[in-house]
Amino acid sequence: MHYVIMGCGRVGSYLARNLEDAGHSVAVVDRDEAAFRRLPSSFEGRRVVGIGFDRDTLVAAGIEQAYAFAAVSSGDNSNILAARVARETYGVDHVVARIYDPGRAEIYERLGIPTVATVRWAADQVMRRLVPQQAVTVHQDRTGSVSIVDMPVDAAWIGTRYRDLEAATGTRVAYVARTGTALLPREDLVHQDGDTVHLVLATRDVERVEAVLTAPPSSITGVRPASSGTASSGHAEASHPTTRRP
Repeated sequence: MHYVIMGCGRVGSYLARNLEDAGHSVAVVDRDEAAFRRLPSSFEGRRVVGIGFDRDTLVAAGIEQAYAFAAVSSGDNSNILAARVARETYGVDHVVARIYDPGRAEIYERLGIPTVATVRWAADQVMRRLVPQQAVTVHQDRTGSVSIVDMPVDAAWIGTRYRDLEAATGTRVAYVARTGTALLPREDLVHQDGDTVHLVLATRDVERVEAVLTAPPSSITGVRPASSGTASSGHAEASHPTTRRP
């Protein structure tokens, strides 16, 4: 398949190298010819000097045969304009634009242009390490209405079955990270100390669910953890039913 990449910075050159290593044909567009120095000497794809949203430049890069187009230059406006030209003029279905302004990213996602908001992603990752007890969105659908969130959970939830946690919050557990392993939720899986919980939920509900899970379960939901013995084993959980307040 043929890929066209606008921008030969660190991201663009990385994409070009990896796509070519995977056996694809690649064309890289940049207005600065010196930027192509970032490409390895073994790179066999096209190097096209020009503006990424200029039609002649795109045609020279093979946009008419392209399977996908990535706009990853340093300019938000240029990236969005180029992505729209690729999709709307040349019918490229698979396009993505790198965006630095998170506000713009949300707008263009709603217009159907997939974006990667690098500033938000970087800030979220830093916050995740600086302030562990905070909900961090790790993925959103293109409309922004559904999220996968790394959700903090109060220690009082230890021993609670994840099916009860789902019922108490109105969410679904996407997966649980435990001691370096990702676990899919099963009927008898309980929350253990050190678990990182990833929930699927409506974006509008993130704050509500965070408030529920950062408080002891019995104080808000009426759910009590199973007996302490259930938290130590991933196999004996089913023999200790979760109790609820009357």
